[in-house]
Amino acid sequence: MPTTKTSVTDDCEMFKLRVVIRRMLWMKALTSVGSGRIPPYIRARFYHTNNGVFGYLPERASAPEPPVFPVVNSLDDCRRLHFINAFRRHGYRAADLDPLHMKRRPVVHELKPQLYGLDPQTELNDVGVVLRVSDLATKLESLYCEHMTAEFMHIKNWEERSWFACRFEEMQRLELRPEERHRYAEFMLKSQNLDNFLALKFPTVKRYGCEGAESMFPFFIELFDNASSYDIEDLTICMAHRGRLNLLCELMHFPPVQLFRKIRGNLEFPEHVQGVGDVLSHLTSSFDHKTDDGTVHIKMMPNPSHLEAVNPVAMGRTRARMLTKKKGDYGPIGGRNGDGVLCVQVHGDGSFTGQGTIWETLAMSQTPHFRLGGSVHMVVNNQLAYTAESSTSRSSDHTTDIAKAIDAPIIHVNGNYPDLVAKATRILMEYRHRYRKDVFLNLLCYRRWGHNELDDPHFTQPVMYKEIDSRKTIPDLYADELMDDNVMREEEKKTIIDAHTEYLNAQLHVVDRSSPVANHLKGNWSGMTQAPHSVETWDTGVDIDLLRFIGAKSVAIPDGFSVNEHLQKVHVASRIAKMQSGEGIEWSTAEALAFGSLLLQGYDVRISGQDVGRGTFSQRHAMLVDQKTDEAIIPLNNMIANQKNFIEV
Repeated sequence: MPTTKTSVTDDCEMFKLRVVIRRMLWMKALTSVGSGRIPPYIRARFYHTNNGVFGYLPERASAPEPPVFPVVNSLDDCRRLHFINAFRRHGYRAADLDPLHMKRRPVVHELKPQLYGLDPQTELNDVGVVLRVSDLATKLESLYCEHMTAEFMHIKNWEERSWFACRFEEMQRLELRPEERHRYAEFMLKSQNLDNFLALKFPTVKRYGCEGAESMFPFFIELFDNASSYDIEDLTICMAHRGRLNLLCELMHFPPVQLFRKIRGNLEFPEHVQGVGDVLSHLTSSFDHKTDDGTVHIKMMPNPSHLEAVNPVAMGRTRARMLTKKKGDYGPIGGRNGDGVLCVQVHGDGSFTGQGTIWETLAMSQTPHFRLGGSVHMVVNNQLAYTAESSTSRSSDHTTDIAKAIDAPIIHVNGNYPDLVAKATRILMEYRHRYRKDVFLNLLCYRRWGHNELDDPHFTQPVMYKEIDSRKTIPDLYADELMDDNVMREEEKKTIIDAHTEYLNAQLHVVDRSSPVANHLKGNWSGMTQAPHSVETWDTGVDIDLLRFIGAKSVAIPDGFSVNEHLQKVHVASRIAKMQSGEGIEWSTAEALAFGSLLLQGYDVRISGQDVGRGTFSQRHAMLVDQKTDEAIIPLNNMIANQKNFIEV
């Protein structure tokens, strides 16, 4: 209809006009940044400081590059662009992601070319080859509607979206090297063999195996092997029970003999160590992984049975490693958060949706004093919690939908396709390194047994488990695929399994002759000893003159700083008077004296929380804010010249 044509034409003309205006704004931005001025439309409000405080270093953004806009010369160009972007925005809704083929793929009307005024039979004459609109649709379907898809069009930054679209579409065409695929298969087969071995030797043990989720191994292999190429020196993993033992024994150098000792109930610690053990699925390990690009120290965090409770602890450890390595917020100007460190968080689909700590940690992921330069997340999505299905345990289509709230990209992968898991991991690692933001891999897989191997899932999911019982395992399917591609031979598969079984039997054979190993006092804790039985008292007092010095310095205001008039009276002047008289020392003053004395003794201090700078009851005021400039200072961090230890609030 004429009215519709006019409307589309007007929209296209408005699009062209917006392109011109944005080009002009970006060029003006470049000119302004080059002259040292930040134009108001790209100015960001810093966290109470342009110069930074201990634990928060404003990242100086480089001059923005003007975006390269697609050429839109005609109405057809505009229509095609909208059609292509429809797949980038909505393609994931039609993707084939269920490895069990039990979910119906919906019809997504936004992916129909007719919606954009395009006839499927129309030839696209300006692309250099004979190509119809229907051919373009088929190509876009292969990119965004098959076994790997992505959600990224919600990202606000234009350059990030463009980079992600380009990299995702390029990666789909990448051919993995045969030796890479062979390595994935080898570890997946070993993982499966470990589960089979444990089921045979210890049939009553709850091992929370990896069966049905073995495609997680390409994810970890890619992370471990490529971390050093991104200059990562320290990698922290937090993970619940599903597949944990498989990862520990097959990739993280945990000795199976120690696992078997634990299962048999033998001593877990040497006799000189006082301590109690934990359940089997909470075992942990750390090791140095060496590659051609360098060495990365990889640590699996101890975890409780409370799902997702370990995640903020892993984030805290990663933040602490930034401090000890003097990276990011704790390093010199020019560094970036995420330099040298990486936090890898592995979730379950039910707990990722159901636990409030997930939103709390995601909400802090980009905030001052908590940001890490981006975590890499993988959701091991069994499509089933303990017995609760997704339709009864969440209100969103995907368990990862919450990630869109923090502008993070998400890649969904069908767990039947390990190669795609590897490709997805590469994209996410590149994005995280480039933009220093959280990234998410949603690995849709299944759980071959119940919540544990002694639980019968047929009570509540009979149809699902009829399908699971009848299907070939993922490692076997992948090995078959490699044989079809002449990457692996049947004899090689048998050799891998037989050699691994022989190794596990040898480890089991020496269980009763082996000794427990204590690893808790190594690395930064080497030289420490367990507390003795005797009761010791220590003189922790501080010289009175030093306390007076600390008290005065805790409210010392630099020249030109405009302190709040009320605080000047009731906080600054009052504390100075108390230091002089030695009387009326209240809690917040005593706290400041304790913090200051720790700093001077060589200890850093960190207080975390939303209101810790001022104090919930307006009692602390460790951080003072200039009443004219909004600039913040922390007096305790400027007590002496060349101070080496600081308080972070």
